[in-house]
Amino acid sequence: MKQRPFRFFQSIYFKIPLLFVFILVITFQFIGVIFIDQLETQTVDNFKVQINTQADFLANNITPILSNSDQESQSVLNQLRQTLETFSSTAPARLEVINNAQTIIATNQGLDQSSIGNQTTDADARNVLLYQNELRSEYSDPETDAPIYKLIKPIFGTTQTTLLGVLVIEANMEQIYSQNNNIIDLFLQSSILAVGVALLISFVLSQGLTRPIENMRQQALRISEGVYNYPAEVYGYDELGELTMTINELAVKVKDAQESTESERQRLDGILRHMTDGVIGTDQRGRVLLVNDRALQLLNIRREQAIGHSILRLLNIESKIALKGLLQKDTEVMINHSDKGVDSILKGEFSIIRRETGFVTGVVCVLTDVTEQEKTEQEQRDFVSNVSHELRTPLTSIKSYSEALSDGAWRDEKIAPQFLEVIQSESNRMIRMIANLLDLSKMDGGQITLQTDYVDLKRIINHIIDRLVFTLESDSNAGNYNFMREFTTRDIYVDVDQDRMTQVIDNILNNAVKYSPDGGTITVKIEDNHRSVIVRITDEGLGISKQDAEKLFDRFYRVDKARSREQGGSGLGLAISKEVIELHGGSIWVDSVEGEGSTFIFELPYTEFTELDGEWD
Repeated sequence: MKQRPFRFFQSIYFKIPLLFVFILVITFQFIGVIFIDQLETQTVDNFKVQINTQADFLANNITPILSNSDQESQSVLNQLRQTLETFSSTAPARLEVINNAQTIIATNQGLDQSSIGNQTTDADARNVLLYQNELRSEYSDPETDAPIYKLIKPIFGTTQTTLLGVLVIEANMEQIYSQNNNIIDLFLQSSILAVGVALLISFVLSQGLTRPIENMRQQALRISEGVYNYPAEVYGYDELGELTMTINELAVKVKDAQESTESERQRLDGILRHMTDGVIGTDQRGRVLLVNDRALQLLNIRREQAIGHSILRLLNIESKIALKGLLQKDTEVMINHSDKGVDSILKGEFSIIRRETGFVTGVVCVLTDVTEQEKTEQEQRDFVSNVSHELRTPLTSIKSYSEALSDGAWRDEKIAPQFLEVIQSESNRMIRMIANLLDLSKMDGGQITLQTDYVDLKRIINHIIDRLVFTLESDSNAGNYNFMREFTTRDIYVDVDQDRMTQVIDNILNNAVKYSPDGGTITVKIEDNHRSVIVRITDEGLGISKQDAEKLFDRFYRVDKARSREQGGSGLGLAISKEVIELHGGSIWVDSVEGEGSTFIFELPYTEFTELDGEWD
């Protein structure tokens, strides 16, 4: 599985430390707001309390001085100056004493005493003298923009009823705010440093989370890629450790399930690959998803010609059934398939694939080649028809002649023997036909056991030819035929059943005589190639067409049916000959040109013997 790329800020390596830092920043934000507010309030309040306390102290000391009217003015000024010098503050302050006549009588500005004796221009001081109420306020110096705390305290006499004057204190608070700013800067610097350290520590500590998570992610990727032999490392027995162990157990179960699925798939592939029937699987739209080798072989197509194509078009059954019909019920369709001139019959059995919910997901088609089956059934039908026909002809003759004899023909000394001869001939014909049918039946059922022995093939063929020549010469109605013998000079010994092989050769030679013209030549040729022996029997008859040659060895097949029946043929001789030759491990065929004669050829396995003494029986 291909890993999806992502940026660093999308990774948990970034998100987890960022979460810690975010929480820390929010915490510092709240702490900072409260701390700075409290710091500023507390510092300013303390400063004002200090100034107020100093102001009360000065007012108490100034009261007796202003109350003693007997003292000289110079002495009063000196006492007031000394009293003001006792004022102590961390911040610079300007002090003035104004009498009830609004005249400045003392100040702590040692070098600037020019204002003494002048009327005050301070409106706040005049208001306090007028209303006799203490004034506390803050303002900014218009020149330096420095924050100033201003306190105007009325001074009463000992009776607290007579206003003697006021004490004006203007304290510069810039140093106080500067200290607060320095503390705030230090706090911010400490916070930034703390955030940096926390970020570093969170990166380190987050490894305890990110490393197991990354480990599990890698394990999940390995599972998705089919790699199950590398379990994820368990870093601890906490929730993440339990999750890691669960994923490892899941990998084992997935591996077992995958192996089971793969085993089932291979078993299914093996079954599909070695099935004698073709299998085609489709989706719900009839498009081919699966096809085995046998189906490709039956249809003679390549896999890419089938996958993704419509099964109806692939099997050429669009005119027989619609896709809707296939998806409604299981169906069986006979398919006539033709490829390169070779016709075949396929039986398609369509089964619907359903889910448990009943939803149809596709169709499976099993293709069976029933060409041979249909051919066999047709041959059986033809066989029954042929047997019925072949038996009916002699039975009809026997019945007709028997009825004629019953009607009185037996009294005629000339006709009766002829009728009896026909009945006997037809009876013998039926007996031969039934015997041949029994032989073929035994051969088909594997009930024939060959009694093989090494015999001299040339002597067998010579004996059969000599016997046939003698028979023809003894029959006055038989024609005159010439037999040519072209035998190899080597001794040919073959391991055969002598009686069965005699039956084959006798049948072929008799056919050659039947279909050769009077005076024709029949050539018998024996060849060997050290691996097999080949026997060729050639006549000068009418020959056999190519169409007839293909069916010549079928049961009951005759080229000239009328002539064959006239001469007592059953149409089973060549079929029996073919079966016998094949039982010996050989083969038989015919080469013929219509109008020029035919050559029947059979080939038998041959083992060369240099020393073999024995007489042919």
